[in-house]
Amino acid sequence: MKYLVILNDPPYGTERSYNGLRLASSMAKAEATYVSVFLIGDGVGCAVVGQTTPYGYYNIERMLKTLAIKGAKIGVCGSCMDARGLKAESLLESARRSSMEELAAWTQDADKILVF
Repeated sequence: MKYLVILNDPPYGTERSYNGLRLASSMAKAEATYVSVFLIGDGVGCAVVGQTTPYGYYNIERMLKTLAIKGAKIGVCGSCMDARGLKAESLLESARRSSMEELAAWTQDADKILVF
C-alpha cells in the first residue's frame, strides 16, 4: 500500500503536522507499506534543519528523520520555499526541494492520500 501524506501547517503553533507525522510513522511500520510526505505552504518549515525544542516537547525535525530512516520520501514544495526565503541547504538531508509536478505524480501513484 502506498500512502501520500500532505502537510500544510507549520511545524509548531498547531499540532496538525505533528499528528500527520505521527500517523505517517505508524503506517510506515507496516510491511509492504510505502509512505511519501509532501510539505507545502507553511508546512515547508517542517523540513528546516536545526530545530531546537524544550525537553519533553515533540521535535518535527527528528520525526521526519525517523520517517526517512524507515524509507519515506520527503518532498518540499519549491515555490513555497521561495516564497518563504528558504534555500535547499537549509533543509534536512533526507528532504529535498520538489515541485507540483512531482506532487501530481505522487498523487497519481498513491493508493491513499491524507491531507493535514
